[in-house]
Amino acid sequence: MSTRRNLSILVENHAGVLARVSNLFARRGFNIESLAVGTTQNPEISRITVSLDADDTEVDQMVKQLHKLPIVLMVKCLEPDAHFTRELVFIKVTCDDATRTSVLQIVDIFRGHIVDVSTSTATIEISGGDDKINALAQMLEPFGVLEMVRTGRIAIERGDRVLSLDS
Repeated sequence: MSTRRNLSILVENHAGVLARVSNLFARRGFNIESLAVGTTQNPEISRITVSLDADDTEVDQMVKQLHKLPIVLMVKCLEPDAHFTRELVFIKVTCDDATRTSVLQIVDIFRGHIVDVSTSTATIEISGGDDKINALAQMLEPFGVLEMVRTGRIAIERGDRVLSLDS
């Protein structure tokens, strides 16, 4: 049975690495649901977080294929109960003097922040899991969602577990 899986991949930080990794997923027929990349505490290493729907066998095969790439330093499939994920989202909604207070109240309930306001729009910043983000977007829909930009999920293991080349 396919379920959402999060892979954390440590790679060399140089041009073309992301393309090589994402092409491997494409060649194997995987649809990447979310992809986030950033440098780690070591500027020579980047972490790629990939979210996809796959079963255990498919994930194991993908991990083996990733290890074959010389630019991949470490790969870990994060256990569902042993990590947490977050995503940053900007949502631009229509609002005027009559609806601005309602929009602000909804954003406050979800612990979001208004990062830009104009006479006819407000841009909201929120971070959280899919459920929280989708619930806020649904609550804002009656006001008119003009744009939504999502970063992609990032994930980290709970507690003292560390994905590091030093461990």
